[in-house]
Amino acid sequence: MRFLLLLSALGLCWAQYSPHTQDGRTSMVHLFEWRWVDIAKECERYLGPKGFGGVQVSPPNENIVVHNPSRPWWERYQPISYKICTRSGNEDEFRDMVTRCNNVGVRIYVDAVVNHMCGAGGGEGTSSTCGSYYNAHKEDFPAVPYSGWDFNDGKCHTSNGEVQNYNDANQVRNCRVTGLLDLALEKDYVRTKVADYLNHLIDIGVAGFRLDAAKHMWPGDIKAFLNKLHNLNTKWFSAGSKPFIYQEVIDLGGEAISSSEYFGNGRVTEFKYGAKLGTVIRKWNGEKMAYLKNWGEGWGLMPSDRALVFIDNHDNQRGHGAGGASILTFWDARLYKMGVGFMLAHPYGFTRVMSSYRWDRNFQNGKSKNSWSQPRNEKGLKRSSASSHFTVLNLRIIMSVYFFRALSTTLQTGLPAGTYCDVISGDKIDGNCTGIKIQVSGDGRAHFSISNSAEDPFIAIHAESKL
Repeated sequence: MRFLLLLSALGLCWAQYSPHTQDGRTSMVHLFEWRWVDIAKECERYLGPKGFGGVQVSPPNENIVVHNPSRPWWERYQPISYKICTRSGNEDEFRDMVTRCNNVGVRIYVDAVVNHMCGAGGGEGTSSTCGSYYNAHKEDFPAVPYSGWDFNDGKCHTSNGEVQNYNDANQVRNCRVTGLLDLALEKDYVRTKVADYLNHLIDIGVAGFRLDAAKHMWPGDIKAFLNKLHNLNTKWFSAGSKPFIYQEVIDLGGEAISSSEYFGNGRVTEFKYGAKLGTVIRKWNGEKMAYLKNWGEGWGLMPSDRALVFIDNHDNQRGHGAGGASILTFWDARLYKMGVGFMLAHPYGFTRVMSSYRWDRNFQNGKSKNSWSQPRNEKGLKRSSASSHFTVLNLRIIMSVYFFRALSTTLQTGLPAGTYCDVISGDKIDGNCTGIKIQVSGDGRAHFSISNSAEDPFIAIHAESKL
């Protein structure tokens, strides 16, 4: 297997499509609901040394506090103001995290909630993470400030002000989603307030943004506030660098809005990726791993240089937000590892690994159960894979364990002779392997053996895992 270094997400290195990762770092991790102080430590202790490119953090702005009966994760998606003040930490802690992560080469991408404020039923008072007053009934958010003039009520023509028909693009973009107060982003005042918030984060040192609910904003409105953004902080980024943008657009086909409408603004989350790959790995609908030899655009996915890909995200791992039952999560540990391994070994898209926790459905209950320790060892696959060899070696290995068969075979790797560490079962540390060792002969061939009951259902070696 001939290894190629992928730079800035498959060679795309301009404007808002580049994640601004350091050379050779081609994957990010979503540290969902982590505290800023813990992310800073994770960057220094693990992510930086292990070569991860960046971290997606939860929304850092002030949000409503929901007691329902405990504090659900989704309260983070109901803004009250743009103050940096949440249960993940305050602004000083956020600044410290951004600085420490950037200093070890790990970029910070903020989950930006700018389509809406809190729900219409959010009441009145100071029940928010920073204590700011608001009145949801009157659409009054003085800490921004926003008033009733700044929302889309007059543009939505449904009976209840909610999106009722996803085949009507005007409804999807002008009406409320599940009662959330929809901002009028066609107004320059609102665009400026959004840009001020994002610019504050850019000046601190963040590298880019996930635009939450981008499907519910007009592409032109997004472009208008993106045009107001500063260049990235030159302490860590080249002069003139634009923030990395990736937009949440759920497009599984069959609706009025398509992902391609948003390509002009940045990358787009490819929800079909996890849904289709999950169907294959679960062996549903007659699908087979062998069919993945033309994975990517050949399967109807968006162009690779516009795609942000993932196996699961914070929404669909909880059974909603697109993808359905085929979505793989850490509850199906063996299959999940296969999905993450495949994603990181395949050159399509810019990849995001999920770090989550054990949950009681929709509630953030604080019981830590990371789906994280195993996939993080696989990140070296992404930057070391060449598509021409992917189907030859990786698919043969994965297909064997896919059918829960024992594997014992010799394969052509294309690697120089030597001893390599399997990065799934361990690491290369101090000139030795903590897991399985693989010997590659002078002709590039190596013998692979995997039990049909192995907890780790595949083996992975790459150029940098050579002793």
